[in-house]
Amino acid sequence: MLDIVIMAAGKGTRMKSSRPKVLHTLAGRALLQHVLATAAGLGAQRLVTVTGHGAEQVEASMRAAFPDAPLAFVRQEPQLGTGHAVQQAVPVLDDAGTTLILNGDTPLIEAATARALVEASGGTRLALLTIDLADPTGYGRILRDGERRGDKVLGIVEHKDASAAQRAIREVYTGMMAAPTAALKRWLARLSNDNARHEYYLTDIVAMAVADGVPVVSAQPASEKEVLGINSPLQLAHLERRFQHAQAEALLEAGVRLADPARFDLRGTLDCGADVEIDVNCVFEGHVELGDGVRIGANCVVRNARIAAGAVIHPFTHIDGAVVGTDAVVGPFARLRPGAELGAEVHIGNFVEVKNASLARGAKANHLAYLGDATVGARVNYGAGSITANYDGANKHRTVIGDDVHVGSNCVLVAPVTLGAGATIGGGSTISKDVPPGHLSVARARQVVIAGWQRPAKKG
Repeated sequence: MLDIVIMAAGKGTRMKSSRPKVLHTLAGRALLQHVLATAAGLGAQRLVTVTGHGAEQVEASMRAAFPDAPLAFVRQEPQLGTGHAVQQAVPVLDDAGTTLILNGDTPLIEAATARALVEASGGTRLALLTIDLADPTGYGRILRDGERRGDKVLGIVEHKDASAAQRAIREVYTGMMAAPTAALKRWLARLSNDNARHEYYLTDIVAMAVADGVPVVSAQPASEKEVLGINSPLQLAHLERRFQHAQAEALLEAGVRLADPARFDLRGTLDCGADVEIDVNCVFEGHVELGDGVRIGANCVVRNARIAAGAVIHPFTHIDGAVVGTDAVVGPFARLRPGAELGAEVHIGNFVEVKNASLARGAKANHLAYLGDATVGARVNYGAGSITANYDGANKHRTVIGDDVHVGSNCVLVAPVTLGAGATIGGGSTISKDVPPGHLSVARARQVVIAGWQRPAKKG
């Protein structure tokens, strides 16, 4: 039986932000969201988050992100140290199980590492997640009765309380541990704040476990980045780049062509077929699927989209909540908004916006146009400067354009309106009534030419 406690009460003063530290984002998700996503896959009966600074905001955000997870929240007010934080969770922890303690500001902990820590505890031992760091400044040092990793753990000394000799120790405590819950509760009840910061340190329970004859063991992560915490914007930026580089490498290993892996951002999940090419400075958010042979030009943002095989997305295109069909061409400088569905071989050109509209095979809107709340048939040619006027100030209305319709430049289609198959709309027309199939409709003022007219001249 497993309970997981996640420490997320700190203000994060060094972030210099009004936003709670654990809600700052890495790869598009809050730091705490990363940790909870990992924790949710460990089969715990309860995920207990200790909140404090910005508690209401943190709790609401996590409930929205994990509506079906067994979340519980306890508050640490005031914040009197890590041991005091875990004390707040004691009433909701099951004595018969194991408690795993994770950090809400350490976003890249892997499920395998967390699981190994629980297994190392085995319900009878205190297990610490430790790592050797080249620069251990700020971390609690692991004290052993010898110099080897396998030697007996005697305790942990916090950096501020450590002697010069102790600060030379490179093996550090990462802030994560697993312990038998009943024993953990006993140790927490005995904590004192007799230290340099007058706080209740969770690390003091290590010496208690040793005194009680409970074995203290350690486990190590597969990678340093799993245990790197975030305390400043600089640390967040460094970890973001490390994370993005790892994602880029994984895509390259899978056969994706990235023009420059250092200029690539994935803030969600990206599924790619064969022979996908992605140019520089592209951002992928949410869940994105790219079919075989898709090419993404430079400086594109693609969110929650499916782009079918052979499609080409030219530079500076923004796609959000859209579907792009086989061999379609989009951009440059195009925008596909939620509900846009492009069929095969559709062309959407520069400065064209499509929202909640479907375009059938071969339809084209090549420049300077807007299609909103529309159903567009096959092989339609939609002229430059033309728009669907879909909003009357209170409600949205739909425009239906049949197959093979030709809409001239600078037209306004006032919805609701239907253009029958094969109809032609003369340039500059404002169409507010249905046009029958095959008909020409022209709705513009008659041109007047005045001979001999003189332009007014300035006086003096």
